[in-house]
Amino acid sequence: MAVRLEHPFSTEKPIDEVYAAILDLERLVPCVQGASVLEKTGPESVKAQIDIKMGAMSMIFAGTVEIVEQDPEVHRMIISVKSKEQGGSGYANAEVAFSLTDGGGTVNTNAQITGKAASMGEGVVHGVLDALIKDFSSKLATL
Repeated sequence: MAVRLEHPFSTEKPIDEVYAAILDLERLVPCVQGASVLEKTGPESVKAQIDIKMGAMSMIFAGTVEIVEQDPEVHRMIISVKSKEQGGSGYANAEVAFSLTDGGGTVNTNAQITGKAASMGEGVVHGVLDALIKDFSSKLATL
């Protein structure tokens, strides 16, 4: 199942400060509710996991988060997330693009979900991801 979401966010912090904070994955990943960094694996990558609840099911996804593209001149970066459901056969992968402007920016998420999470139905998956990213977007202002 593919899900595409776009969320704007606002901040009073300077654009260069927000850009640097987003590139710091050890600070960024915990801004996602239920997510944590397990270890830093390189200058632009970490192993991470997220505990997520979809309907009556709780799942844990673990994998990698990596900065795959960055352009400091236009304050844009793309982060790749590749994760597998622990104890299951599903996965949740995403490409998250950040486009910053003075006073905020936009988070564009393209996710692919399979397994038990996808079996919950498009409405549930979309609702859970939308709530997670809205919460995450609001936390970007405080990084």
